[in-house]
Parts: sequence; structure tokens; C-alpha cells
Amino acid sequence: MSANDTPKAQPPAATYESAFLKACRREPVPHTPVWFMRQAGRSLPEYRKVREGIPMLESCMRPELVTEITLQPVRRHNVDAAIYFSDIVVPLKAIGIDLDIKPGVGPVVEKPVRTRADLDRLRDLTPEDVSYVTEAIGLLTAELGATPLIGFAGAPFTLASYLVEGGPSRTYENAKAMMYGDPELWADLLDRLAEITAAFLKVQIEAGASAVQLFDSWAGALAPADYRRSVLPASAKVFDAVQGYGVPRIHFGVGTGELLGLMGEAGADVVGVDWRVPLDEAARRVGPGKALQGNIDPTVLFAGPDAVETKAREVLDSAANLEGHVFNLGHGVMPSTDPDALTRLVDYVHTQTAR
Repeated sequence: MSANDTPKAQPPAATYESAFLKACRREPVPHTPVWFMRQAGRSLPEYRKVREGIPMLESCMRPELVTEITLQPVRRHNVDAAIYFSDIVVPLKAIGIDLDIKPGVGPVVEKPVRTRADLDRLRDLTPEDVSYVTEAIGLLTAELGATPLIGFAGAPFTLASYLVEGGPSRTYENAKAMMYGDPELWADLLDRLAEITAAFLKVQIEAGASAVQLFDSWAGALAPADYRRSVLPASAKVFDAVQGYGVPRIHFGVGTGELLGLMGEAGADVVGVDWRVPLDEAARRVGPGKALQGNIDPTVLFAGPDAVETKAREVLDSAANLEGHVFNLGHGVMPSTDPDALTRLVDYVHTQTAR
């Protein structure tokens, strides 16, 4: 499947009128919809129980386990959308890249991509490579009914960062050295990753995902001019490849306050905002025609119910004049978060915004 294939799927009819999809389309909503990045995961005791003894990548390849983990926060928190349980390196593993997710470290690549010859290891992704994704989404959509399922993938820059560095990095010296020192190789690497990412998102949409989110987790390490020149074209290629499906496309990164306008320009329908920029200011930076997602600081959840409600109210007030707003954290749920704090936050937002 190439990034230029004609779309075969349409948005699932059962979820079309959901509060989440209405907000993404900037239409009137019955209440502000809520979901949380990393809502399925380590903060839930039921997650830790079902994952016990199962390595992360293996857990992403077991359809029934993926289904159970994805559904857990929907049952517990009454969130307005589920997000498919996976990891951004799954498509790289699926095409044969030798990598593993090491506890306490993150994705580690055995042989980093550093030369033009290394690009040959990045072959096209086919639906057969990730048949377990198609199976899991089929199981999930049958269970979720009218609740939308968000598919996701890592953006080309973030995937390239892991591949070139060989693992997590705080400085991205190898990735940036390639970007500055061999811009042609860098462009070819990101273009190849855009093809793989687009194919991975297409599999999820065709299986039944109602929306997709592109995580450019590390794009905040870039200056705007470098992002525009060296990253935006590949991200735009991904968004363009799935535009014909008619599902909302969300774009999120951490520390991307200076990049918000460019991230919207790449083709997103919804721009995710971390906690550093108020939503009304984010709207000014992004410009009209986009919904926003965010953006309470995840650490506020440790401060007690009164503080959480105060901060949630600030977010809602900042979002009062937005064209569309999906309430979320400004980053993912932290592992030691009290799940009850999340449940209370969902209820608070729903109650305060009921129309």
C-alpha cells in the first residue's frame, strides 16, 4: 500500500455524531469531549495486571490484549474517545528493524540509521505486516459502538530521531547533524518514513478508526525555520495521504509552542497544545479553521481535587471562544497518577460544559 492509494473507507457511521468528532469538525457539541493521551496504561491497576510478564512490543501484537487495554479507560473514566493501544515504533518493528522497548529506557535500535545504505532497511509497510492491528481494531469497534477510536502513529521526525540516535536522546545531536550536514539524506529518510507512517495510518482507518493522531513527540527540539524546511514536508505528506478518508487528523508535539502555526499548516484538522501555551493564545498562533486539543498540565492531577478543578476551569475559560475544543492533558498521563483523579476530571468537564 503506497501513500497515494485511493481511500476505500469512510468514517464509521456509528461515531459520526459523537461529541469528540463534532468538536474535531468544529461543530456544536452537547459537552466538551475529553480523552487523555496515555489513558490506557501504567496508571491503571487493571492494565498492570493484564500486562504482567508480557514485553511491551509483544503486547502490541496480541489483538485481544490490545482490545482489553484500549477499552479499560473507556469503561473506567467515561472518556469520549478511545485511543488504540500501541507504540510509535510498532511499524518500524513490523518492517524488520531490529529494535526493542527496554523498561525504564524506551525504544532502542540495535543498528542506528546513519548512512544512505541504511535506508534500504526501511522497506514499504504492507497491511499484512500489521494484520494484528486490523484484527484488534475490528474487535474494538464492535465493542466501542458509538465511542470513536483514535488511531495513531509517530511522525517522521520523531521516528527518525529514534532511528538515527539509536534510542531516546535529549540533544538529538546525531539526528540534527544529519539534518544540517546531509540535508539530502535527511530528506530521503523522512520521506521514506512518511510513506511507512501513511501506510500504517491507512491500515487503522480502513479497519475502523474514526480519527488519527500524529505524535511528533520531539519536534519541540527544533527551531521554526528548521521545522519548516526539514520536517514539515514529510508530516504534510502523511496528512495528505489520509485526507481522502474524511476522518479528523490531529497533530501533537511537546514543547511546540513556537511551532503551532506550522503544525497546523502541515495539514492537521486539530492541533494539540501542551500546557505551556494558553488555548486562546494557541488559537491566535494556529489561525482560523482548526480545532484545538488540550491542555491541562498532567502534574496538576497530583495536587488534589480543588486544584484540578481550578486548573480545568482555567483551560475551559481559555477555550471559551475556540471554533472547536477537545479537552486533554498537555502531555500523557503519568504512571503514578491516581485513576480516580482522571475519572473526576472527566465528570467535571462534562458537567461544567453541558449544553
